Amino acid sequence: MTSLPRAILLDLDDTILEAGQRPLILLAVGETFADEIAPVSPADLAARLEAALEAFWSDATRHRQARFGIVEARRRVIGEAFAAHGAPHLTPALADRFAERFTDWRDQATALFPTARETIETLRARGVRLALITNGASATQRAKIERFDLAPLFHHIQIEGEVGFGKPEERAYLHALAALDARPDETWMVGDNLEWEVAAPQRLGIHAIWYDGFCVGLPVGGTITPDRIVHRLAELLD
Repeated sequence: MTSLPRAILLDLDDTILEAGQRPLILLAVGETFADEIAPVSPADLAARLEAALEAFWSDATRHRQARFGIVEARRRVIGEAFAAHGAPHLTPALADRFAERFTDWRDQATALFPTARETIETLRARGVRLALITNGASATQRAKIERFDLAPLFHHIQIEGEVGFGKPEERAYLHALAALDARPDETWMVGDNLEWEVAAPQRLGIHAIWYDGFCVGLPVGGTITPDRIVHRLAELLD
């Protein structure tokens, strides 16, 4: 069995909760609009939208500015991608309807990753101190926590919109460590974002575990090296 640490800091979105793979949902939504976007194919439009959304959320500055209004940011990026396509029938109104349907489908698809709850319950039962650390607005993130009854699983819940700071700021991790009464060298950080849940905590001496829930692998040419990679949270136990 793995020698468990005193404390574990866990990310929420795409670590405990998953909302499906964005490219697949974009394609599925595009297929429901096939008649309206023709002769543009759903696959072509989905690829363009995925590229636009990936570029937007990969930009640290834009990500930081937009994460308190994800739905509006998504609507804006999709609208800009429709306009950039240059097809006159891809109107702003159509883009808005596409963005709204995409948001609805992602919300409906949101669920716990397999083994997530059972693993967290087991970790707590074994005496590990647990903190949930998530960026974003209080109302949005609290709604997810309540929907999936996650609060009882954790000793500390930290939402950026409530405390006024978030990952990858150093104080986001240090605040959680203080709440758990744990040192960096006896703590793991687990999450899907290579900067927020690997590079930043590693600089503080925290053991950083990258959660690759969709088995996509590390980016080619990337410079961030996790201390460990897992594809299911249950792997933390063995």
